[in-house]
Amino acid sequence: MKNLMIAALLCATPAMAENVNGLRTVDEFDSIEAEGERSVALFEEMMVVIEHPRCSNCHPVDNSPRQGDDMRMHQPPVVRGAADFGAPGMRCTTCHSEENVAFETGEGSIPGHDPWNLAPISMGWIGKSASEICAQLKDPERNGGKSLAELHEHNAEDGLVGWGWEPGKGRTPAPGSQKVFGELTQAWIDTGAACPSS
Repeated sequence: MKNLMIAALLCATPAMAENVNGLRTVDEFDSIEAEGERSVALFEEMMVVIEHPRCSNCHPVDNSPRQGDDMRMHQPPVVRGAADFGAPGMRCTTCHSEENVAFETGEGSIPGHDPWNLAPISMGWIGKSASEICAQLKDPERNGGKSLAELHEHNAEDGLVGWGWEPGKGRTPAPGSQKVFGELTQAWIDTGAACPSS
């Protein structure tokens, strides 16, 4: 009888919100009633992706990309260059092609996508707080002239952002999926695009 009651309760309970590969989905924030608080919580969940090495490695605050899960300095040494594609004679595309290329022997791969480049230095965020990164993302002067709608499109549909979930052999993908990241971005915008205070 006790087992039947437990089974009935489980069937009557609404489905639990889904967590996708370490990233909470939008519905997991529905219980936060104050819209501003929910907005901040959504952005803090976006930070799980933003701070992941698959994203941060290409968002340095200096002129050198990072690589690997440990975010070490790029080897061979390279620099940003005038247009974020590397220095003349050592463009990003010297090594990075239009798609990931697995090593023929051993582990690993060379990441690739078209285009392959660093984020503008105005969008560098390694070592910055969630509050600072949030302010950058919302500021068209520092986000490549994007509106919030264009920022959502970038996060939800841009192929280079999407590469973070298909980074090639030997790399840990970003948490969640680009779809969930895009949904979190839209929900953050819809709740006022509030930033954490610190």
